[in-house]
Amino acid sequence: MTCRSRNYFPGFVRMHELAITQSMLDLVLEQAEKAGAREVGKINLVIGEMTGVVDDCIKFYFDFLSKGTLAEGATISLKMVPTVAQCRDCLKSFELKEFDWTCPYCQGYDIKIIAGQELFVESMEVE
Repeated sequence: MTCRSRNYFPGFVRMHELAITQSMLDLVLEQAEKAGAREVGKINLVIGEMTGVVDDCIKFYFDFLSKGTLAEGATISLKMVPTVAQCRDCLKSFELKEFDWTCPYCQGYDIKIIAGQELFVESMEVE
């Protein structure tokens, strides 16, 4: 399986998910070992829309990378966070649309991103 995103041209391989998945797995295994766990049952990830991470790729790479580790067979739960901005003029928050980065309330362009860039392990379940 080659992980591809519909947001990029055909044939673009999504390799950054491999590195992200490896880093996530390293962190999970380190914490599981510190806790004296025998196995990891579930990993809860938070992924912001702006990271460009493709959830199917994370799951695919995780199955491959976790073989022979405490996390083999663990399930991954993904919480996707939409991109949200706040207008610096009227101070209202709104979900950003792909090509419209103007405030829907005052039509201002001075915005700051307040959600959608997250990428972290929220929690994990171990035995």
